[in-house]
Amino acid sequence: MLRTTLIAAALLANSAALAASDPVGGRVPVNGMEMYYEVSGEGDPLVVLHGAYMNIPTMGDIIPKLAETHKVYALEFQGHGRTTDIDRPITNQNLADDVAGFMDAVGLAKADIFGYSMGATAGLQLAIRHPEKVDKLVAASVAYDVEGWQPAFLDFIPQMTVDMLVGMPFVEDYRTLAADPDGFPALAAKLIQLEKEPMAWEDDVRALTMPVLIITGDSDVATLEHSVAMFRLLGGGEMGDMGKPLPASRLAVLPATSHTAVIGQVELLLGFIEPFLKGETPKSMFE
Repeated sequence: MLRTTLIAAALLANSAALAASDPVGGRVPVNGMEMYYEVSGEGDPLVVLHGAYMNIPTMGDIIPKLAETHKVYALEFQGHGRTTDIDRPITNQNLADDVAGFMDAVGLAKADIFGYSMGATAGLQLAIRHPEKVDKLVAASVAYDVEGWQPAFLDFIPQMTVDMLVGMPFVEDYRTLAADPDGFPALAAKLIQLEKEPMAWEDDVRALTMPVLIITGDSDVATLEHSVAMFRLLGGGEMGDMGKPLPASRLAVLPATSHTAVIGQVELLLGFIEPFLKGETPKSMFE
């Protein structure tokens, strides 16, 4: 989940990135909204989910790079980018159901999922609520429990207001794409409320059966301890080289990386994502 005011600089830096794979845009009706999406590349299907206050362009170069080896379906969530807003709260569960509805609308029975921040949390809920639609899940900057957020962020949530956000530079980016250029205050109010939604999904995460790649910055909005705890819930964290196969799920930590810096480290991300989606693992001395 994207952490509000922390994202402004990253949004501006990524908004100029151009997709090199000639994406084709479209719109489909999903749960009462007109959802915008773009398709690029060839290969196995990969659905890409952006963070809060973001859109497809502000995800930067990661989408065109992934499109070199996958057929990428990048969508824009409720009230974001070119997707219309509707009279409904934005919750992690609603976002997940929207992704499921989008997949039905474009004829995707099952796909790999890559989500960043709010998109990662939506992807996690998609895996929980609609496991039949998820082959493998890549979740960058994710948490499964509100207690996993950094204390500084938990302290900040009660201070968040719409007025605090309307002057941010990324609001201009919002207006250039939005179906309603004046709709940002309403969107911001919903996203502030999203930060206050309950989140305690330990049992749900433990029950997941598809492989999950957790990606986090070492100074991300979720604590490192929380990311490790999630990895352990998925069966990871035991010693290798003991005659047993490695777990299907994986954990990757980006060094010297804050929350907003995660999505811009494209080569590092690809180095984690591509082997995971292919099922490749480094060779040990015993192989």
